[in-house]
Amino acid sequence: MKKISIVGAGRVGETTAQILAEEEFCREIALFDVREDVPEGIALDILQTAPFFEFDCVIQGSNDPRILKDSELVIVTAGIPRKPGMSRADVLETNTRIIDEVTDHVMAHAPNAMMLLVSNPVDALTYRVAQRTGWDRSRVFGQAGVLDASRMASFIAQETGFSALDITTMVLGGHGDTMVPVSRFCTINGIPISYFLSDERIEAINERTRKGGAEILALRKSSSAYDAPGAAVAAMVDAIVNNRRRVLPCVALLEGEYGEADIAMGVPCILGEKGVESVVELNLNDRERADFDKSASAVRAEIERVRDIH
Repeated sequence: MKKISIVGAGRVGETTAQILAEEEFCREIALFDVREDVPEGIALDILQTAPFFEFDCVIQGSNDPRILKDSELVIVTAGIPRKPGMSRADVLETNTRIIDEVTDHVMAHAPNAMMLLVSNPVDALTYRVAQRTGWDRSRVFGQAGVLDASRMASFIAQETGFSALDITTMVLGGHGDTMVPVSRFCTINGIPISYFLSDERIEAINERTRKGGAEILALRKSSSAYDAPGAAVAAMVDAIVNNRRRVLPCVALLEGEYGEADIAMGVPCILGEKGVESVVELNLNDRERADFDKSASAVRAEIERVRDIH
């Protein structure tokens, strides 16, 4: 890929840019942020790590949205962050207005790009961008499940003492307290986690996964998570730029899958060079279906709030 842009040079945006540069996923990285001089400073700082990490992609920052020109992928991390005690929904109105402006910039300067949403509440904002652009669902998607699944995998590794490299997890639904960790589809080197963990321990891990972001926010106090979110975005970018066709949980527009439509939420997707190629529809049992439907209702409530914002 020639050019990837990141909108929002906060901690998640900066971490993402650093990882993308180190992995050399593209020839040029552009950082766009409305704060004067900030994106230029971050770009210069990352560029000066090149001799250590041995990369040579171009990194630029600007307050001018024209820096987005000719981007093939735009990663959106812009928005006000959560503070301790706040839910992702609490920042919805402000971030919706920010994302509207960002979307207009992308449509004006990079009309052929894909958009990867990271800003919260990501499900509702992904839906908003899809409606505002009118683009095919393959081009507009969000990051949530990859991060949630990685958190769940790390908790399982802590609990069992096994290598995180052998642990595969799946998390569906909205990126919030109603997310649906699907332990039945979680394995340790192909072996279901139920072979190693009791139902009680699995449920405790599920609950910790749902509150994974809030746990870090409460501990850090001055910021929400940014290392793991940046790594999660990079995993999605890797799947796209290398056309790996990985099955990853992404926020996608549903068109009848799981009995849902006109909604964006976390589901397993095949992610490749053209973005979301298709949605993988899992055969959920009765409890999983009930949890998924509950999560869908919560996401719909956020989407309805978004519809009323002008």
